[in-house]
Amino acid sequence: MMPADNHTFFAPVTYILAGIPGMEESHVWISIPFCLMYIVTLFGNSLLLFIILTEQSLHQPMYLFVSMLAAVDLLLSITAVPKMLAVFWFGAGEISFAACLTQMFFIHVSFIAESAILLAMAFDRYVAICDPLRYTIILTKSVTGKMGLAVVTRSFCFIFPVIFLVKQLKFCGTNLLPHTYCEYDDIARLACDDITVNFWYGTVVATLVIGLDAVLIAVSYGLILRAVFQLPSKDARLKALRTCGSHLCVILMFYTPVFLPIFAHRFGQIVPGYILILLANLYVLIPPMLNPIIYGVTRKEILKWVIYVFHRWCRRSSLLS
Repeated sequence: MMPADNHTFFAPVTYILAGIPGMEESHVWISIPFCLMYIVTLFGNSLLLFIILTEQSLHQPMYLFVSMLAAVDLLLSITAVPKMLAVFWFGAGEISFAACLTQMFFIHVSFIAESAILLAMAFDRYVAICDPLRYTIILTKSVTGKMGLAVVTRSFCFIFPVIFLVKQLKFCGTNLLPHTYCEYDDIARLACDDITVNFWYGTVVATLVIGLDAVLIAVSYGLILRAVFQLPSKDARLKALRTCGSHLCVILMFYTPVFLPIFAHRFGQIVPGYILILLANLYVLIPPMLNPIIYGVTRKEILKWVIYVFHRWCRRSSLLS
């Protein structure tokens, strides 16, 4: 669909994803590490899911939360990255309005869900360290399942109104999106309507959902650290801290880059636009790629089964050859 006249409202049939404006000549080079990260993400998270879901000994709350995280990372990557690579490789930026809304919906659902899962994992570590005798009573499989259902429900409830807010907008001027995937703020800024409601809804969701999750996680770890340093034995303290190490790494990877793009979009250009878009691309690639590596290496129970799976695969390959 060609850009419409500035004075003519239109219902967009398609959008054009521009990639990373200002870095068009580097698109092919950028796509190489992006593609490698995507392959590692698919393989790592699929392997993690397979191991946790098929091995009965790993059907414990902590590992079930890890499997939820892997599922969300797969959803985020599969939703965003293939179109991103198509834009970089083939200039295939055209995307239908319905497909754009669908992509936007699942990307934002993934972000909200991941934040909630990290909060649930922080609660799991809090109970395990601060109230270990009641751990199996508090975090039963039923409770873990209900927490997973709450994660999905909350994510859909907060993001579903976004679809209606976008569909109510009137567009004019252009259908060119300066991004590699459909993002709520970029779509809203193309509208000729007043987007105050869209602006504040996005801000409230970012602050009350992502921000509140981050605060609650910080409080949980404050209580955890207080309990750890009250332990009489140095070995006990180190063991308790090691159980939280992998989770803290994942939390820092998720929350450190998330707030700059959110608030830069809303309160002015703190950094150049192409840097924000590049960060947004890395944000949907790096955490989903590193999460299974962190848990696979730092959790000896998972690492044991990863080694076992690879050993079986190598043995089968040698027999077939």
